[in-house]
Amino acid sequence: MRKTFFFVAVALIATAVTQAQDSTVVAPPPPDSTVAAPAPEKPKPVISGSVDVYYRYNFSNPKDGATNNLTSFTNSQNSFELGMASIRLDHSWGKASVTADLGFGRRAQEFSYNDGDGNSFLSLASVKQLFVSYAISDKFKLTMGKWGTHVGYEVVDAYLNRNYSMSYMFSYGPFFHTGLKADIVLGSKTGFMIGIANPTDYSTTTSSAKWLIAQFSTGSNSGKFKAFLNYQGGNYDLDSKLNQVDLVVTAALGDHFSLGYNGTVQTRKPSGKESDSWWGSALYLNADPSSTFGITLRGEYFSDEGDKNGAGESLLGFNSSIFATTLSFNIKVGALTIIPELRFDNASDNLFTKSDGAGTKSTATALLGATYSF
Repeated sequence: MRKTFFFVAVALIATAVTQAQDSTVVAPPPPDSTVAAPAPEKPKPVISGSVDVYYRYNFSNPKDGATNNLTSFTNSQNSFELGMASIRLDHSWGKASVTADLGFGRRAQEFSYNDGDGNSFLSLASVKQLFVSYAISDKFKLTMGKWGTHVGYEVVDAYLNRNYSMSYMFSYGPFFHTGLKADIVLGSKTGFMIGIANPTDYSTTTSSAKWLIAQFSTGSNSGKFKAFLNYQGGNYDLDSKLNQVDLVVTAALGDHFSLGYNGTVQTRKPSGKESDSWWGSALYLNADPSSTFGITLRGEYFSDEGDKNGAGESLLGFNSSIFATTLSFNIKVGALTIIPELRFDNASDNLFTKSDGAGTKSTATALLGATYSF
């Protein structure tokens, strides 16, 4: 397996070098002049960023540190919380470009949970993304470094999501990849990505295992319909294997309505055991009556039940299926977005906790989030 990954990487680089050589143009000699031509002005870097904060209250009001939260980034109860402050720098010169994206705060720490010891102030800072790219042509680009995953509908930056709380599929799928990838344009609206990366969510590792990642994307000429078929897979523990296939579809239904769909299944096969899997499916209904007000309803079904006949086990330890409904309002004031949110989670088993400590299958949560981007 390692030899296969090695040869794929060599093939990508060899293709890049060959195309670069074929596209090289020898510049003509400068004209005979005593006046030196002005030096070209260096492109300036583009700096952007965002911050997010929130307050969350679970109506079960669980005690003893319980929060009734089983997804990423909102693990709190009756508390005002700092999410993440991000600063991003993008710079390009000719065919080369670089991106450095840094995050600070609890959200950034949880995103890069495999980095740092979690006990120091510096561990609250995270290199969310850091990569360099070279465009061999307008249809072939190589990128090396760390970048946010292509898998799934939602992303780590709160201001880019319409719901503030995260889905189960995002929370238990990949967060990022570190490796080498090639983006290939196949047509005006169609593309393909293939790459080799460290095991998911590791920016550094001593493991010799490398994972294959891929994406096929297409869409309509109008841009109102887009579809992404995503994949990641590889060895995660000696001979144990993981495969995940993911589908994202978005569609604009006029000027004020749009929808999104995300479906995913992740399968793991421990050495000498039967394959186990979890899967999920979510529909996002978006309405924007005006440029300053929007509504998003997310309905998600998530299953981690294992094999009821005893042949397989629950991968994540839920032994349950969960249906979560989230209603979020987006109130926009310039670069500021205020997100009041109501969420209802209902499971087939007692995954949540009442105020008296007893288990319960369902719980309700209110959240007020705010994001600012520049």
